[in-house]
Amino acid sequence: MTALTADQSAEQLPRPARLSDVKGWFLTADQLLFDWFLAHQEQRSESGDLLELGAYMGKSAIFLGARLRADERFTVCDLFDSPAEDASNSKEMKRSYSTLTRRAFEANYLAFHGELPTIVQGLSSIVRNHVEDGTVRFAHIDASHLYEHVHGDILAVRELLTETGVVVMDDYRAEHCPGVAAATWQAVADEGLRPICITGTKFYGTWGDPEPLQKALLEWLRPRKDIWHEVQYVHDAPLIRLSAKGAKEPAHPVSRYRDQAAPKRPAAQAPTAPPARPGPRTEPHPRRGALRTVALNVLPPIITKAIVAARKKSRTSGRR
Repeated sequence: MTALTADQSAEQLPRPARLSDVKGWFLTADQLLFDWFLAHQEQRSESGDLLELGAYMGKSAIFLGARLRADERFTVCDLFDSPAEDASNSKEMKRSYSTLTRRAFEANYLAFHGELPTIVQGLSSIVRNHVEDGTVRFAHIDASHLYEHVHGDILAVRELLTETGVVVMDDYRAEHCPGVAAATWQAVADEGLRPICITGTKFYGTWGDPEPLQKALLEWLRPRKDIWHEVQYVHDAPLIRLSAKGAKEPAHPVSRYRDQAAPKRPAAQAPTAPPARPGPRTEPHPRRGALRTVALNVLPPIITKAIVAARKKSRTSGRR
């Protein structure tokens, strides 16, 4: 697929009619958890801003933007079309995000919201130049997959979060991202990061006290039949593990292009069986020639010869 260019026309930019039209990976379990954490913070009147490091085409950013309160700031930091500063990161960007551009992200975001978030275009390592320490209540890290960058992102977010702030790590267990796993669990072992819960794709933690959050989360999970969960212990601390494969997604922001959504196709009907073809005609009394053909093709040669000889003899005697 050809990469989008910075000067492409408006007609070529995406016009998503629903959140699922936006390219990216944001599973139901994580949508539910994002929604729950943000609602829980609002219910407890916890103040703070939102932050996302690594935006791709904006799917999770669009979702976060819908939970932004009037007095809050939402900052999105991504390289977009900018070149990475080191060869290894440039190689990863070219391999994984060749279609990523700032204009495509902006078009997707503005399809659902009236204004853009604060955009910082560059490496995630510069985010502390644009966000004040201790001001972020919810941070989503989904930028580089390289260990040294992820480790730096975690340390930066630790300074940016409020005392009760929550950080979410994407791809903490993905096979192709061992650097993310190493940096995440190193932060748990050595940097004071305390796990709250995990899904199949994301790790949720805090540098504050996770116990009140886990208690409230378990109270929300227990009556639900559509979300499976269990509690394990990691590094002598409880960790909630959950899956929501059968659950319904939470409410999504509405696109300004919603009326252009393709109508749902009617359920496929079983094809009508074609009329039965008439079977082959059968003769009530097979002709003698047909019997002879069957005898020649089926009976052993010695019997066939005997039949032929008998018929000749019958004909000869009939002429006398």
